Amino acid sequence: MRATPFTLDAIAPTPWKNGGGSTREIAVWPPGAGMDTFDWRISVADIATDGPFSAFPGIDRQIVLMEGAGVHLQAHDDSFCHKLVRVGEPFAFSGDTAVHATLVDGPTRDFNVMTRRGTCRALLSTMHAPFTTESVDGADATVLLLALRGAWQAGDGQRLAAGAGLLVPAGLPAIAWQPAEPSALCLRVTLLGERDR
Repeated sequence: MRATPFTLDAIAPTPWKNGGGSTREIAVWPPGAGMDTFDWRISVADIATDGPFSAFPGIDRQIVLMEGAGVHLQAHDDSFCHKLVRVGEPFAFSGDTAVHATLVDGPTRDFNVMTRRGTCRALLSTMHAPFTTESVDGADATVLLLALRGAWQAGDGQRLAAGAGLLVPAGLPAIAWQPAEPSALCLRVTLLGERDR
């Protein structure tokens, strides 16, 4: 096993059927799983116009604004109404209800984590200071990193520039990361099985 680096620019976008945007799938488990069979899925969406998000029954979702002025998320069943306007600030919601997205001022790019309820869960954090990929409470977990802004330097010599990331499978030694500049931001997703609660 080894960590797998990636860059968003190298991932081909898949246009939405409604023409309102596109999605870049970063990683999915099990590998190759479809929208009805994944345990977890991590992607980046470019939203070009106002429109609907599909409902995903049984799925817990988290979204983070990466670029743009933001997007207003309105659940069709009125269970939530949220303005996603701060870069790097996660918002969690249930995928059981459909959502309408209204752009605040032009297109946005958003980071998305989806986990199947009862199978796994995701801990999503925005990192500003030094951190490691060690999982919470020492549980065996997969960790995904994505540099949002600035560069990050690892103790083993690896480096992540903005738009680059690393998928670290469960069981690998922890990696320590340092921001290379004061304004650097990095997303860290820790993926845990429900038995690791």
